Amino acid sequence: MNVCKSNARAFSWKESEVDSAVVVRARGLPWQATDHDVAQFFVGLNIAPGGVALCLSAEGRRNGEALVRFEESEQRELALKRHRHFLHNRYIEVYRATGEDFLQVAAGSSSEAVRFVSRGGAMIVRMRGLPYDCTEAQIREFFASGDNGCTVMEGGILFVNKSDGRPTGDAFVMFDDEAAGQLALTKHKHTIGSRYIELFRSTQAEVQQVVNRSLESVQVVVQGNRKDCIRLRGLPYEAHVENIVEFLGDAARHIVFQGVHMVYNAQGHPSGEAFIQMDSEISAATAAAIAHNKYMQIGKKQRYIEVFQCSPEDMNLVITSPPLPPQLVLPPRPIYPQPVTGIVPTLIAPFTPVYWPYPSPPVSPNVYPLPSQPGLVLITGLCPNITPQEILAHFHSNPEIAAESVQMLRWGSAQCGGEALVRFRSRVDAERALAEHAGAPLGAAPVNLSLIHT
Repeated sequence: MNVCKSNARAFSWKESEVDSAVVVRARGLPWQATDHDVAQFFVGLNIAPGGVALCLSAEGRRNGEALVRFEESEQRELALKRHRHFLHNRYIEVYRATGEDFLQVAAGSSSEAVRFVSRGGAMIVRMRGLPYDCTEAQIREFFASGDNGCTVMEGGILFVNKSDGRPTGDAFVMFDDEAAGQLALTKHKHTIGSRYIELFRSTQAEVQQVVNRSLESVQVVVQGNRKDCIRLRGLPYEAHVENIVEFLGDAARHIVFQGVHMVYNAQGHPSGEAFIQMDSEISAATAAAIAHNKYMQIGKKQRYIEVFQCSPEDMNLVITSPPLPPQLVLPPRPIYPQPVTGIVPTLIAPFTPVYWPYPSPPVSPNVYPLPSQPGLVLITGLCPNITPQEILAHFHSNPEIAAESVQMLRWGSAQCGGEALVRFRSRVDAERALAEHAGAPLGAAPVNLSLIHT
């Protein structure tokens, strides 16, 4: 097996051509998947050096796709046979892709990024949430401190700045060997100053994508009294720009260049809303009339979408609203007024301030104030000896919608199935958990899930 060492050295894809007969697109990757996970999925096949390019969304987040380049076309054909095989309990779709697709993701135009990935380190780590005035010395001290201290290689720090030179709060750090990189990742959610720092394993392609996008000028929306925009509500959380374009059908021809703006909440999760700039008021009115309350289908999920005509001012009010300042997250309110036994909280440490990651995504004012009304899911038919910890683990497969607590209403027995009440951060999270886990067994037997209306 030729394990892809995508960070081992830089490859100037932009100066060469990539044969379309050796490229595939892998779709449905877990959000935390790395290039090594992709290589493990294609174990036994020869991935070209630097041949894994994780794709990013327009907001700079991994979108669950990767372009993979193999050494030979025969290897690509074998890779296609792994369509719908599993990686970390998720099935992965594998499709043919072109060399041009690969180059669009893997090639970089920033000379600074190219110099960075050319330094030859064994592993790259992405940092998010840095203070704006963070220095290279602070980053080196961050990784060197504590029991799991490690050393950043010389010249191995790249700050990501906007086109005007302002910091984005992101940086890439390179390590000489795999062991040092793994030690570095143990410092995930440690602090620099008062900021919690997020750490992710990264790749050459991601470095170049993030740097290039940070240098792109932000499109300014000219304000006025016209209503040449539309607002979509109720989007599935998996929806991407491509899904929206497909949903609008012929009306999508009237979308202006880079005119689709996804809205995210304060935690960086999709809010289920999007704004679209059209080329005229008539186009916006027509799109709203045709698409309002139509269904959007992604996989097995089907949601009806509300579509409204709006003005650029309405759009700017949402997508340019600054995030709220950090505030304390309070413990969940009790489900019942009297004390209840059997509740297993997922967080037992003292609650600490939440610091919004930077760059902050556009935030819809509809998601405030925090905390939101909790969502409750009732589980029936639990088998005997199932524990609250096992129930929590069942709902932790997707960290974005993890359960907050479990209350055992009735323990299971040979004669009667058990019941439990699971609490989620919001009703939306409860609905997502219900959709993702419907029909899935818990323990040795299938269970029934239902949403509790409060």
